[in-house]
Amino acid sequence: MADLYKTILFLNYGLLLTVIVLGAVKYHILNHKEKQYFYCIAFLFFIELLNLALPYVFRLNDTSFLYPFYIGGEFFLLTGLFIRKLDWPKYLLGLGGIIAAGFMISKYGFDYPANADIAKVVSNIIIVCLSGITLISEIKKTSAQNRFLWVDASIFFYYSVSVFIFIIQHQIVNLSENNYYILFTANNILSSILYCSLLYTFIRLKK
Repeated sequence: MADLYKTILFLNYGLLLTVIVLGAVKYHILNHKEKQYFYCIAFLFFIELLNLALPYVFRLNDTSFLYPFYIGGEFFLLTGLFIRKLDWPKYLLGLGGIIAAGFMISKYGFDYPANADIAKVVSNIIIVCLSGITLISEIKKTSAQNRFLWVDASIFFYYSVSVFIFIIQHQIVNLSENNYYILFTANNILSSILYCSLLYTFIRLKK
């Protein structure tokens, strides 16, 4: 199971790099709202690059300090994406930024909450709700307006299952190594589906 986990993990790195390159090539034909997808994937690529570079280049084996930054950044970018697509009031974008910044200040400054996974689950639930509302709205529109419909569906699916995985992970007190790899292999497979949906969408994009 460990070998399968590592195989899918490195497959994801390859997919993520491919999506970044293709997204950069197609960036000029993205509209204002669609560019937010590229910012989201670029942020994720940056986090993954740091997770790889810090241990191997700078000999910094503990990269857990990046986790709150990842949670806050992911929350801000994805909520911002769906708020823009739903044409909701702009002050909600500021509210999302305040929540993300408040969490990072609380975590880095006061180590609260002690378990950052609590914030991750709450963040994911909010993202699931916003992506679900966006999907319902997009299904009612014409196909020309739904260029990222499959991506939004993948985001909804990925974060919905991720919430379940996090809950299961913390309900099992003594998680065996094999069970650990099963859970995170499933999570990596979901990531692969999300990256493939982005790749497929970028390939098909036209002016």
